[in-house]
Amino acid sequence: MKTTAYTRRDNLIALCVLPCYYLLFNYLLFGATYVRRPDVFVYATLSIVLVLTPLYFLHAIPAIYFRQRLPAIRQTWQRLLLSLLAHVMMSWLVVLLFFYGYDWIDFPGYRFDAGRLQRALLLSVVGNVIVNVIHESVYTFERWSQALNETEKLKKANLQSQLDGLKQQVSPHFLFNSLNSLSSLIDEDPGRAEEFVAELASVYRYLLQNNTDELTTLATELRFIRSYFHLQRTRYGNGLTMQIDVADSWLDARLPPLTLQLLVENAIKHNIVSADQPLHIRLATSSTGCLVVSNNLQRKPARTDRQTVLSNGVGLANITAKYRLLSRSAVHIEETNGQFTVTLPLLGQTTLLSEA
Repeated sequence: MKTTAYTRRDNLIALCVLPCYYLLFNYLLFGATYVRRPDVFVYATLSIVLVLTPLYFLHAIPAIYFRQRLPAIRQTWQRLLLSLLAHVMMSWLVVLLFFYGYDWIDFPGYRFDAGRLQRALLLSVVGNVIVNVIHESVYTFERWSQALNETEKLKKANLQSQLDGLKQQVSPHFLFNSLNSLSSLIDEDPGRAEEFVAELASVYRYLLQNNTDELTTLATELRFIRSYFHLQRTRYGNGLTMQIDVADSWLDARLPPLTLQLLVENAIKHNIVSADQPLHIRLATSSTGCLVVSNNLQRKPARTDRQTVLSNGVGLANITAKYRLLSRSAVHIEETNGQFTVTLPLLGQTTLLSEA
C-alpha cells in the first residue's frame, strides 16, 4: 500500500490553525500592547506570519518521516508520540527565538516577561497535541479508506479471475474439444478415456472448491495444473510438454488460485502447438522465493479480429492486478532469447492486504 504523505486535508488544517496560533502567540509576546497599538499589531503580525509560516510547514518533515517508517494503522500511537516529541522540541526553539530575539533587537512595544514565556511554552505543547491528534485522525481515516478501496479492487480482480477461469472451462469450445478427445479415446483406449474423465472432473472440482479463495498453496495449484495439462496434452499430444522443477520447501507458499491455469492457457492460446513445433512450458522455483513460468516463443500468425484483440493480455493483466493488491512485490514479464517468462512472487501466510 502506498504511504500517504501530507495531503490537501493536512494543508487545510494548517490554514485553519495558523491564524489562531498567530494571534495567541503575539498576545503572549506583547500582552495587551499587541491589540492597543496599531503599529505593534501590524509589525508583529507581519513578522510572525513571515517567520512562522515556513517553520510550521517544516513540521511536515518529521511527520512524513514517521509516516514512512511507521505507516501501519496499528502503529498510530507510536507514530503520534514520536511526531509530537519532535514537534514540541521544534516549537520550543521557535518560542525561545522570538522571546529572546525580540528582546535582543529591542522590538517596538516588546518587554520580556518570564511568565508569558512559560505560558507560550505551555501553549505550544497544547497546540501541538491538538494539531497532531487532528493530523493523525485524518491520516488514519485516509489509510482506512485506502484499505477499503484496495480490498474492493481485490474482490473485483478475484471475481474477474473466477469469471475468466469459468469462461475458459465452461465455454462450448473447451467442452467441444474435451468431449471430442474423450470420444476418440473411448474407442481407441478405454483406459485412457477413464483417466481423462477423472482429470476433467478434477479440474471442475478445483474450480468449485477454490474459486472464492484469495490465496491457495502452490502444492494445490500444481495438482490442479497437472490435471488441466493432462486434458491439453491429450488434445495436442507430443506438441505440448510441461516440466515442473519446484522445490519442496516452497510447496506451502501461496499464490492466487487459477494463476497457473491462466499462464498455461495463455501460452497455448498465443503460440503454435504441433508435433513439428512443440511448445515447451516450464514451471520452476527460484532461490529468492519466486515461481518462474516460461515457454518457448513461436507465436501464431497475428489476427485482427476484435475477439482476439480483447482476449490478448487479459489473463496477464488480471494476475498483475491481483499481485499489486496482495503484495508489494511485482510480477515480472519479459521476452528474451526466444523465451516468454513470467516471474511470480510466492506469498507467505501473512502477506495480505490487511498488512496495513
